[in-house]
Amino acid sequence: MAFLLTPREWFVRPYNLKNTYENSALPIGYGQTISGPDLVAHMTDALDPQPNQRVLEIGTGSGYQSALLSQLSNFVYTIEIVRPLAEQTNGIYLEHTAAMPEYANIHRRLADGYYGWPAYAPFDRIIVTTGIDHIPPDLLKELKPGGIMVIPIGPPTGQTILKITKTVDKAGRVHLKRQDLYPGI
Repeated sequence: MAFLLTPREWFVRPYNLKNTYENSALPIGYGQTISGPDLVAHMTDALDPQPNQRVLEIGTGSGYQSALLSQLSNFVYTIEIVRPLAEQTNGIYLEHTAAMPEYANIHRRLADGYYGWPAYAPFDRIIVTTGIDHIPPDLLKELKPGGIMVIPIGPPTGQTILKITKTVDKAGRVHLKRQDLYPGI
């Protein structure tokens, strides 16, 4: 339902409107893309966000993923490193908040997401929407016990989407369960 309630055309750039629902990544400027709807839906499903959970997104980009998450959780935190992209996306949220009051629940930050957002940690869910070659240690620290992280790992031409579930045993030892969701995308 959240997928249907989030108008993707608000987040796709005007020059790509005709391709809005194509199942492929589309450029949004600054060397960034909006992921295809199928990948966004699968990553969100694996994340399984719930209404009262804190959800951190690394890589705000177009704002589409955060908008979708705001339909599922009342506490969405998103970080973007590219200033002009963050400003454009903030404008999209502000333009549509009257129609989608959930967008007011999206807390935004201009920063390097590699270090997470310690002021609001721990997070029940973390989704990384930009590729990286390893799991940032700070994000693992900010993931709550019982929490889930979905993250693409590897080079741009062969990323694997991982689902990491963090648990802590009675002795206080942290355990990470890894599940490969989509190898080599």
